[in-house]
Amino acid sequence: MRFNRIKELRENIEMTQQEIADIIGVTRGTYCMWEIGRDIFPLRKLNIISNTFGVSIDYLLGLTNVKNYKIRNKEIDLEVVGNNLYNLRKKLNLTQKEIAEAINTSQSNWWSYEKGRHLIITPFIYSLAQKYNVSIDELLGKI
Repeated sequence: MRFNRIKELRENIEMTQQEIADIIGVTRGTYCMWEIGRDIFPLRKLNIISNTFGVSIDYLLGLTNVKNYKIRNKEIDLEVVGNNLYNLRKKLNLTQKEIAEAINTSQSNWWSYEKGRHLIITPFIYSLAQKYNVSIDELLGKI
């Protein structure tokens, strides 16, 4: 997954990869791999970038052109995320198995996300947002 807006945002504010890496607490090499799409950018790190620059995760990932929003919660709360995923699944009238298959994961993974045991990974939440036209920021309880 490659998200050009993260690089564009960094370049527009004239920051180096090293400066962003320092902010999010990783090496420049790790950040570089995320920025060029070689590795998966973790949601918690995307959240730090979102909070630091006051832009939505949806904007960073190219899901919306709306840059700014009012942050309700800066931290990701697994219980809130789990409840939001559960509510989305119920609203869509899907079983855990059906929604897991729709985003190419296992039912047990989905169950652990819904129960707040693990944070859903970036490709899965991105897939949910695209497939069902939902906001990642809303699913994460940020707005």
